[in-house]
Amino acid sequence: MFGNQTLERPSYVPDHLVYDYPNKLGLTANENPFDGMIQAIHAERPPIFYSMDAYPGGSPAWVVRRAEDLRTIYFDTVNFSNKDFAPFAKLIGENWSEVPAEVDPPMHALFRSWINPVFTPNAMAVLDTKIRTYAREYIDAFKARGQCEFMSEFAFEFPIKVILELMGLPLDMAPTFMAWEMDLLHNNDLGAIAAASRKVVDYLRGEIEDRKRNPGDDLFSFGVKSQIQGRPLTDDELLGFAFNLFIGGLDTVSTNMAWQFHHLATHPEDQRLLRSNPERINDAVEEYMRAYAAVTTFRTAVNPIEINGVTFQPGDKIAMCTSLAARDPEEYDRPNEVIIGRKVRYLSFGYGPHLCLGMHLARREMRIAMVEFLSRVPEFRIADDAAMEYHLGPILQPVRLPLAWEEAIGNRRRLLAESGS
Repeated sequence: MFGNQTLERPSYVPDHLVYDYPNKLGLTANENPFDGMIQAIHAERPPIFYSMDAYPGGSPAWVVRRAEDLRTIYFDTVNFSNKDFAPFAKLIGENWSEVPAEVDPPMHALFRSWINPVFTPNAMAVLDTKIRTYAREYIDAFKARGQCEFMSEFAFEFPIKVILELMGLPLDMAPTFMAWEMDLLHNNDLGAIAAASRKVVDYLRGEIEDRKRNPGDDLFSFGVKSQIQGRPLTDDELLGFAFNLFIGGLDTVSTNMAWQFHHLATHPEDQRLLRSNPERINDAVEEYMRAYAAVTTFRTAVNPIEINGVTFQPGDKIAMCTSLAARDPEEYDRPNEVIIGRKVRYLSFGYGPHLCLGMHLARREMRIAMVEFLSRVPEFRIADDAAMEYHLGPILQPVRLPLAWEEAIGNRRRLLAESGS
């Protein structure tokens, strides 16, 4: 329990399985975690190990590093529960669940069959023109400068504008929403996480009440107007649905996009390949999603269950770190190499019944962003004077990503030549 957890090692956890876990919420690192930390864990840790402070807030959890074991847990909804995979409701003394992410069977299947049609590939395809227009607007605003801070000027702006419109939330609130999101996902201070959770919940409850009075065509109104098993959604279900959209829409696409452009900025050969062969961008997005999986969620053991020689007991938390699965040497040939065109399954969108609801929208946004950026901006790199820093914890993410290119220099030279100076 938050605020009252014990830090004593349970008697059933053997000494030889207890390890430090460096990937903690609230910490940052100067080294790219995929180059150092992730590879070191695979080299030095057993397939499943126990850490005294791996769960947000500093309480214990098992850490699973092999893709095969993660798939086993993802698919086992009898012995593992999604309830409380994130701490937000508990931190503010409430008991709602993110819908459908934290809902277990049999209700989970009902919620997925209700919401899936909204996020099908065909439903998302109608957004192509709008997504492309937004991407171009943001790129055109900075391309002549010869530089941008990719996180604040593109990664957090362009996809968030799309999801805010879908949710019917005001675009001018985006900076406030992002400040709340940073405390929810990158702060290890439980007080700060609780305060941000309360702000988000209070705001979303106000929006839900507004949609009850004035329903529209947005996703919140869809929830208000919908029925499950012939009944309207309860207030807690509506809040859980809205919170899941909010937290899923405002960070994860931005994070994946950041890693993809970080890779392109540090691997000019891949930039050149994709500029010359834009038809390979789809393959590139898929491999980057494999190589730079960024999200850790949590499961809770419901029954005693043994996996790979380790027995989980009821109540145990399990860290489902897709970043570790992404670089699993037992799953992938040359796991730390990015090979465009590699055709493998990966866990970046989860697996099994809880496969990410928004993956079709996410893929579309990432593909369009890459197409538009590579077609409108010359070859770019991480700015020469940049001191890189990376968020650790449940979402691995560059803190900042300063990119630079030469177009601004060329523009200045052209203007000087035209003026005769």
